[in-house]
Amino acid sequence: MKGRARTGLIGAGFVGRVHLENLMRSGCAEVAALVSAPADLIQARRVAAQYGIAEVETDYRRVLKDGSIDAVHICTPNSLHAAIARDALEAGKHVLCEKPLATYPEEARKLAALASSKSLRNCTCYNLRYYPLVQQMRQMCAHGDLGDILTVQGSYCQDWLLLETDWNWRLDSRENGPSRTMADIGSHWCDMAEFITGLRITELCADLQTFHSTRKQPTRPIETFAGKAPNPDDYREVPVDTEDFGACVFRMGERTRGCFTASQVSAGRKNRLVIEVYGSRMGVAWDGENPNELWIGHRNSPNQCLIKDPSLLSPPAAACSTLPGGHAEGYGDTFRHLFSNFYQAIEDPALKASYPQFSEGVRQLEIVSAELESWRSRAWTKVSSDTGLDAHAKTGLAKSN
Repeated sequence: MKGRARTGLIGAGFVGRVHLENLMRSGCAEVAALVSAPADLIQARRVAAQYGIAEVETDYRRVLKDGSIDAVHICTPNSLHAAIARDALEAGKHVLCEKPLATYPEEARKLAALASSKSLRNCTCYNLRYYPLVQQMRQMCAHGDLGDILTVQGSYCQDWLLLETDWNWRLDSRENGPSRTMADIGSHWCDMAEFITGLRITELCADLQTFHSTRKQPTRPIETFAGKAPNPDDYREVPVDTEDFGACVFRMGERTRGCFTASQVSAGRKNRLVIEVYGSRMGVAWDGENPNELWIGHRNSPNQCLIKDPSLLSPPAAACSTLPGGHAEGYGDTFRHLFSNFYQAIEDPALKASYPQFSEGVRQLEIVSAELESWRSRAWTKVSSDTGLDAHAKTGLAKSN
């Protein structure tokens, strides 16, 4: 491929605009087309004009027919991810898809196998891996600094769905899928736990709770995170069948143990992912609402606080930190680094993928599926290790990457 990749952005809501802004910031691809739901077309045209995007469509299939488009970003409601990703792969496009990759593991496995068979680049957007100090934690674990990993624990808490009048499309399982909190934010936590430690969750026991079994849906659209207490003139009461909160204890093989909670009803917590990893030599802890500091704990010497500074970090962590020490980097930068890695791999077919592929999207759906099964059965449940790629497909993927 010569020159910058041309990409189509499918979905112009909250996360779609995050993708758009950070594609522009990274300069790694030209956003050639924006696809919006018909109801949001006016707003999409404003966004397109603001960012200099010539083409605005309401049907993503027209973008897929454009031979000059190399890749697409899928930023739609969850229930649409699998169908759009399949159509894009069949059209020969590289695909970067927001999580979850699909609503059920079997859908995701088929997508992973299809992407492999066509030797197309594929990414599930677990962007939170790309905080510099998360990368530093991974390197510390890999180098044995922590010793043997004993426990992994933490939480992911938000408050944007605390009230019965809070509404978003994610509350509708037809658009979101059978799990909400564990799939939406719990999957980010589990992906980070496995990414940092290099270990896999093998078995788990989960408890879920829906605090608002019915909610008051406003008669006008409400955007994600667009206000905590709207006061529309009229509501309609609708049932809710997905969880507001989940707790999970898990095993990572024979020895390592862990636990976490995920909540979208935790008053005052806006978007707080906390993860702690304790080994036989030291521990590390990171807070997503204070992302430029890493706590390092010791048994017999003073604890430390490492401030994000690329000159003090391992090379992989420093590569995710483009500003010098004392200059904060945050949420948007994680997308920028992920996108840069993805498009570098598109430009260079020999480059090994250094971003979460569809197989990782399958992985997190397998964990969510096990959480749902555990909750229904009130029992420990094994997590499947099937990514949907047989040995031949895995070999082909490794060669193409």
